[in-house]
Amino acid sequence: MKDYTNYSLLPYNTFGMDVKAARFVEYESVNELLCFLKEWKAQKTPLLHVGRGSNLLFVSDYQGTVLHSGIKGMQVVSETDEWVEIRVGAGEVWDDFVDYTVKQGWYGAENLSLIPGEVGASAVQNIGAYGVEAKDLIVSVETVAVNDGITRIFKQDECGYAYRESVFKRELKGLYIVTYVTYRLKKQPEFHLDYGNIRSELEKEGGELSLEKLRRVIIRIREAKLPDPEKIGNAGSFFMNPIVPLAQFEDLLKEYPDMPFYKVGDDRVKIPAGWMIDRCGWKGKRLGNAGVHDKQALVLVNLGGATGSEVVKLAEEVVRSVKEKFGVAIHPEVNFIGVKQ
Repeated sequence: MKDYTNYSLLPYNTFGMDVKAARFVEYESVNELLCFLKEWKAQKTPLLHVGRGSNLLFVSDYQGTVLHSGIKGMQVVSETDEWVEIRVGAGEVWDDFVDYTVKQGWYGAENLSLIPGEVGASAVQNIGAYGVEAKDLIVSVETVAVNDGITRIFKQDECGYAYRESVFKRELKGLYIVTYVTYRLKKQPEFHLDYGNIRSELEKEGGELSLEKLRRVIIRIREAKLPDPEKIGNAGSFFMNPIVPLAQFEDLLKEYPDMPFYKVGDDRVKIPAGWMIDRCGWKGKRLGNAGVHDKQALVLVNLGGATGSEVVKLAEEVVRSVKEKFGVAIHPEVNFIGVKQ
């Protein structure tokens, strides 16, 4: 187990905020995690569990312990002629897992290529892209209770999954730490191609459709839209796409006939937040050292030396302008750490 004090969190937040944790602990097994929690329980200092921080915005130093999983490994635990179930350590890099499934010829995760972060976060955030969500693959989530160290396995239907939501983000927030996630992948071809511009990009490549080709196209699409956190600090999509009632959508469509949308059931419609932000004139704009990306308005960026407070201020202004123009409330997908309520 690694244990440091006054530790820089630059490697653990993709926004590139130069903040520190009073203490940083990385465990490499469930036993090490249990040992830490036993010690922590006697002190009850503030505790924050992170992955690679691709969904976090630090507004200040963290005056407590930042905990990180170093649990690795990918193991097939069940298999038939139709599918395979694989148990993955929460500390594995998500895209490494996707790459592995594609190379094995297993279908399901390829549309989630290049999403930043770690496996544990996929189960908490219900990450998604291009018509696929983590919940579509998850079989079970292994956890440890923070307060008493009791292990619990959540079946997929116990996780309360919804769009970018789970029980781990709502009623059970901060109460459980994910240690392993088991996914089910299919062995027979099943592609999801009807979201965004996947089909048109595939046509440019020509030839026969394959897992490798689809992953390559998904990566190219993401790289064209989203900045590399290694080059410019960001947390990917900063806002969730709002889902509005059908009647409200129909009123908006009359005023904005070119508005893109995706139906969610019979009575609700998802509207791309990035499109609305763009129509409000934010693309490429900046407030101080924080800005809206010039290629994808859904992404807020650290233009160099930005503080978390500057990003929060920018986000608030974006939310306000979208509400004023469209009458639609948009909400951050990113978690703010250190903001006073």
